[in-house]
Amino acid sequence: MTQDLINKPVLLFDGFCNLCHASVQFVLKHEKKPDLLFCSLQSEKGLQLLKAHSIDPQVTNSLVLIENGKAYKKSSAALRVTKYLRGAFQLSLFFMIIPAFIRNAVYDFISKNRYKWYGKKETCIIPVSEMKSRFL
Repeated sequence: MTQDLINKPVLLFDGFCNLCHASVQFVLKHEKKPDLLFCSLQSEKGLQLLKAHSIDPQVTNSLVLIENGKAYKKSSAALRVTKYLRGAFQLSLFFMIIPAFIRNAVYDFISKNRYKWYGKKETCIIPVSEMKSRFL
């Protein structure tokens, strides 16, 4: 399975991370329409998508947005997701003018501390039945 077979953008996330889980729930609550699919980085499909985009799963612990055949990581992925949200959240795209190395330094700091600050699940999240179709 590659992204070519999926017609919608896919957001890959750390399935054990409470912050990532909360972020997915936030997107589901505030999205304009159900355009995004979601997939855990650790799942078989997530690993296939990472491999298809030449992303090493051993060194990737960030959000990955696969959109139009291209993979965006870290802050670029997080900011690009906002275009799928309603209202003023889309204004966050303005931060794309900040150089990626600065944005990613902030992203990496949060990522490095996310388990300490927000905790970690023992198992990947399992979506509720009405949302199952949105998760790969």
